[in-house]
Amino acid sequence: MFRVAAGELPETLRIARPAAVVAFAKRDALADGYERAVQAAAAEGFGAVLRLAGGRAAVFHAGTLEVAHAAPDEDARAGIHDRFATTAALIARALAGLGVDARVGEVRGEYCPGRWSVNASGRRKLVGIGQRVVSGGSHTGSVIVVNDATRIRRVLEPVYSALSLDWDPATVGAVDDEVSGTTWEAVRDALLAEYGRLFELVPGSVDEKTLTLARELAAEHRPPAET
Repeated sequence: MFRVAAGELPETLRIARPAAVVAFAKRDALADGYERAVQAAAAEGFGAVLRLAGGRAAVFHAGTLEVAHAAPDEDARAGIHDRFATTAALIARALAGLGVDARVGEVRGEYCPGRWSVNASGRRKLVGIGQRVVSGGSHTGSVIVVNDATRIRRVLEPVYSALSLDWDPATVGAVDDEVSGTTWEAVRDALLAEYGRLFELVPGSVDEKTLTLARELAAEHRPPAET
């Protein structure tokens, strides 16, 4: 995001299969039970990172799909609402094309709640969306649960208990719970098709300068015990 905002790189879309990690928010890090929550995540085989924006703890694993869209914008703050709406609608269309009854909106009792979540049938959260803006640009990030919702429930139960957060485990869903047999690759391809309707997509790779910057900034995203 920083290099895009500085004009060093063009607008960038990255789709990735993440490792098992719980992404804690700043509010989580201030909670009395934060260290216990990090330990609970580790006990379930999840690492921990501290993100610089977002609501509450969210979960990534190999059955989820991570989307990162960095865009230059001289007035990025003014476009927050439109970016949320555009991204949520785009993802909902992609999932609907796979047969999911995908809707935009928060499900009562969902984990890491947000107005722009994408859900299935108004009952189960499938997608979380967050944003960060800096001078000159924005970053819109999404995580889509493709499969293994059970693993997300299993790690969130002790993590949210440690953070004293109320939620309903029944609201955790996955795309393949809605349309059996849906693969990670199928969701990726559906997303790329929808992004391709709005943008000209050109294949690329992460350059060494960006990787170096990521390594330098990594300490900002580690829990205190790991710094």
